[in-house]
Amino acid sequence: MSTPELVGTWIAALLTFCALSFLYKDNPFYKFAEALFVGVSAGYGAAYVVHQVFYQDVIIPLSVCFQVAGQEPSAILQVINRIVPCILGVMILSRFIPSIGWMSRWPLAFIIGYGTGFNVVYIVQTFLLPQIYGMITPLVEIVRPGEAPYEGLTWGGVMVLNTVSNLVLFVGVLSVIAYFFFSKAHTGSYGKFTRFGVWMLMLGFGATYGNTVMARMSLLIGRIQFLLYDWIEGAIGLSLPG
Repeated sequence: MSTPELVGTWIAALLTFCALSFLYKDNPFYKFAEALFVGVSAGYGAAYVVHQVFYQDVIIPLSVCFQVAGQEPSAILQVINRIVPCILGVMILSRFIPSIGWMSRWPLAFIIGYGTGFNVVYIVQTFLLPQIYGMITPLVEIVRPGEAPYEGLTWGGVMVLNTVSNLVLFVGVLSVIAYFFFSKAHTGSYGKFTRFGVWMLMLGFGATYGNTVMARMSLLIGRIQFLLYDWIEGAIGLSLPG
């Protein structure tokens, strides 16, 4: 391991211990690691935006457009397409000057309107339509002649597991929708049906929470592997059993 790699490994290990020290209690070491992480992230993000966005998408295209502006009339449109967003971005910064702070409302209104319109289409295509497609599949799936052999459980030509899954999905979605229909009292058989919707919601929330926990555990496992192999074996030189 080279000297820069050795120094970097020791710094990463010490910062890892500083971050994990929060498991005991809040302390200056954790605050230092937290502030360093936020500062480095902000600095890296700013440098990335300047180089990858401003320089690559504004400076270079504008320089090319100005060079060929006399030869290609379409280059004028390209210049306008690059300059107008820059002007809107500068207008947002007018928020810090009270006398002209009203100018920041125009780009913010444009961003909110454009973002809302884009996200409506995105959410419909990504979440709503796949949910509708999943609901209109046949509830009972059968093995049709000529198809590949089905390896799961079948009964009278019916794919049992797929059919049960489709039925649970169909009833679960309807029960969740019924739970959020407040124009009818949740009493009697209708109340029991909406209660089933609550169970479906809890299962969904539990699966989401479990997925989040597993993601955090994978990060922890990664840091433990770093400490064991990169730091102890690589930087310190100790051999671990196994």
